[in-house]
Amino acid sequence: MSLTGTAANLVTLAEGAEHGGNHESLSPYVTGIGAFLALMLLLWITTRFNRDR
Repeated sequence: MSLTGTAANLVTLAEGAEHGGNHESLSPYVTGIGAFLALMLLLWITTRFNRDR
């Protein structure tokens, strides 16, 4: 495959992704809060197992 053919394929692919690719029902606030709670849970679990201090 040539460089110009690859570039043309990438341009065609990029034109189809103008809308951002996010799902309509996916809220950034819910995703952020979920990630924050998951990290807080992991932090809590880590501190429970590290009682030697």
